[in-house]
Amino acid sequence: MAEQKSSILDAFKFDQTKRTIVDPDKKVKVAIIGTGWIAEAHVAAYKTFPDVEIVAAADLIPGKAEQFCRDNGLENVRLYGHHSELVEAEKGVVDAVSVCVYNTQHAPVTIDCLNAGFNVLLEKPFTVTLDEAVDIMRAEKASGKILTIGFQPRFDINMQMIKKIVQSGELGKIYYVQTGGGRRRGIPTPFGTTFIEAETGGIGALADIGCYSLDVVLNALGNPRPLTVSGYVSNYFGKNPDYFTAEGKPAEYADLFGVDDFGAAFVRLEGDIILDFRIAWAMHLDTPGDTIFMGTKGSLRVPSTECWNGSFDEPMTVYTEVAGEAVDIKIPLRTQYSDLFELKCRSFLDAVKTGGKAPIPSNEILYNQAIIDGINRSAELGREIVVEIPEI
Repeated sequence: MAEQKSSILDAFKFDQTKRTIVDPDKKVKVAIIGTGWIAEAHVAAYKTFPDVEIVAAADLIPGKAEQFCRDNGLENVRLYGHHSELVEAEKGVVDAVSVCVYNTQHAPVTIDCLNAGFNVLLEKPFTVTLDEAVDIMRAEKASGKILTIGFQPRFDINMQMIKKIVQSGELGKIYYVQTGGGRRRGIPTPFGTTFIEAETGGIGALADIGCYSLDVVLNALGNPRPLTVSGYVSNYFGKNPDYFTAEGKPAEYADLFGVDDFGAAFVRLEGDIILDFRIAWAMHLDTPGDTIFMGTKGSLRVPSTECWNGSFDEPMTVYTEVAGEAVDIKIPLRTQYSDLFELKCRSFLDAVKTGGKAPIPSNEILYNQAIIDGINRSAELGREIVVEIPEI
């Protein structure tokens, strides 16, 4: 029994991603569009690389980009209001752009940047709707530029282990997957209401943390195409003024709340795989469950997390049989030595400098967006819907 356990663990060994050796004399000129808090993580990562020069920034709110540069120690940065001003003025100068705007502005801003010949690192979620994602990908195809989507958990060695196990064949044919996550009290209003208003957020928990959870399993499965979706969304917590007053926030936030705070779905994927999904910004529960891959030869349990936006802190377990006996195999956690945001930005920069492929390509996130879009459409119609993805 011990020998079998050792051999399975040995099969799952791999090397952690190594830091790229950069040429500081070959600078990548970067612009930041949208200077909210997520942009600070992009800047912090870029500042660690000697081959990056942040040359421009734009934000619709007067004075915000200027204050952002002061707060982050950025000097000699050209500042703009509307993103179109930056795109027009910096055409032929800027090499790459981090798009960190509101969810509802992901599509128009990214399309304009691609049309101007900029390479783009687009923060997650991809978009609000499937049609917007398709529009972006058509612009990407026409431009020939690099578009990568900001899913930094792809660079975590424990997240990578999930895919390695699933793809190894040790579990046999995967036929059922359960995933999700959520917070007991976690509607994000740290700097106001941009996450929760329909005009800016567009979608709520589904986009903010649900897309991470979906990417964990879709990436591990090899990105199977979604066929049908039966979805449900609600906003019982977000529309309750008492929720916000208990958080020390204005009760009026409930009136402004225009997105989902909970979503769930039953998704049929190609390959005869069932995906059972749920995600929450707020709930009277500690977790909606672990992530589970059930296969014909074994199953994998991944401990639940709130967001799936980084790693997890408990070992995974493989359940299988050896000589007719049930065996549980703990997969030891690996130590992540590199910052995930730095790896995300570094991989993008390397692709820009070498003309390589997008590290997290849009075509791998398209099905993620199709599921989110399908959940909303199914919930609105009150029935299962067929997922139809236009040609790109």
